[in-house]
Amino acid sequence: MDLSSSKNPQAFLEKTAARLGCSVLDQKLALFLDEADDLKHLRDYFHMPKIKDLPPTDPTVANIEDDCVYLCGNSLGLAPKKVKTYLDEELDKWAKMGVHGHFHGKRPWALADECIGELMADLVGAQKEEVALMNGLTVNLHLQLLSFYRPTASRHKILLEAKAFPSDHYTIESQIQLRGFDVAKSMLLIHPRKGCFVGFDLAHAVGNVELYLHDWGVDFACWCSYKYLNSGAGGLAGAFIHEKHAQTIKPALTGWWSHEFNTRFKMDNEMKLSPGVNGFRLSNPPILLVCSLHASLEVFKQTTMKALRKKSVLLTGYLEYLIKHYFGEDTARPQDAFIKIITPSHTEERGCQLTLVFSISIKVVFLELERRGVACDVREPNALRVAPTPLYNSFHDVFRFVEILRSALVSAQQAESE
Repeated sequence: MDLSSSKNPQAFLEKTAARLGCSVLDQKLALFLDEADDLKHLRDYFHMPKIKDLPPTDPTVANIEDDCVYLCGNSLGLAPKKVKTYLDEELDKWAKMGVHGHFHGKRPWALADECIGELMADLVGAQKEEVALMNGLTVNLHLQLLSFYRPTASRHKILLEAKAFPSDHYTIESQIQLRGFDVAKSMLLIHPRKGCFVGFDLAHAVGNVELYLHDWGVDFACWCSYKYLNSGAGGLAGAFIHEKHAQTIKPALTGWWSHEFNTRFKMDNEMKLSPGVNGFRLSNPPILLVCSLHASLEVFKQTTMKALRKKSVLLTGYLEYLIKHYFGEDTARPQDAFIKIITPSHTEERGCQLTLVFSISIKVVFLELERRGVACDVREPNALRVAPTPLYNSFHDVFRFVEILRSALVSAQQAESE
């Protein structure tokens, strides 16, 4: 399907529906878009949970044998089907080879992270030497700040976006305190002065939008892999340091894996530091976490972020269209519940997630959605995060979600009035 016009999803949807002789609201459009989707086969590489296996579901309001409506990739991506195969390969190798598995097999344990480094580098627009797979996101952020944050009496402030994710906020607070500065004076929520290092937490960007970290000249970045990269809860995280810093930025903390590979196993305790981001690695990679990430990255390799992004823009635009049509505020009917989308409308300013704010209690709405087999993400006091992920979500998933949401809102309003 040619999605070249999907930068204007509304026009594309209306034009396509007109060709089909139906409304954008018609299920016929969703089914047509799925049939025409060049990426639809990628869904088959993932396990889609059944409604009956989700703990809060209610068989009186949902067909529990159906697939659930999974729109929570922004929080935890679905399991790639090959994860179990790859885990079994390494468990079998461990059982049969023992210690020899460190240097033999498809993923030698001593080099396991490097076996998939190029796949990750391609996703973030980086050179392989600029990316390391290691630790968790917060650990990587601490390690990078220890090297990039060089406070002096006259230059000690860090710019941080307001309401940043706790990983970033708490890390920066503790880094400032570690250096003996006052958080209230050193943490800024304003525009930075020129000449500062710029680093990004890409937890919600990697696997969601196109990234070109090398070409953009980003100084450093880090990310988790269990959201859009589908590596499982607590999966192996990633870190990026631009090659321009390879010889000038050194890790503040080092470990055995910071040592260059060629002489690492001589164990002479004379550090020969790997240049760039690889010098920031501390320990040998956890092979089982490498396996789950490998399974997902291989699915990404079958397409491109550009193709995924084109589908994503239209998929999220379709959701936006339906939400605005069915749930916009109606001043003529003030008693009706309504929903506002607080995510930017401009497609270049958002990824696949929409954040919906409700005029009634989000707790009741969320409960009703869960009873009907919808997996999404609630944020107090009144927001719901919904993320149609292009790797495995379909246009019909979006259609089903909106239909279920209509039913859930009716039940929620009835519950509130009782």
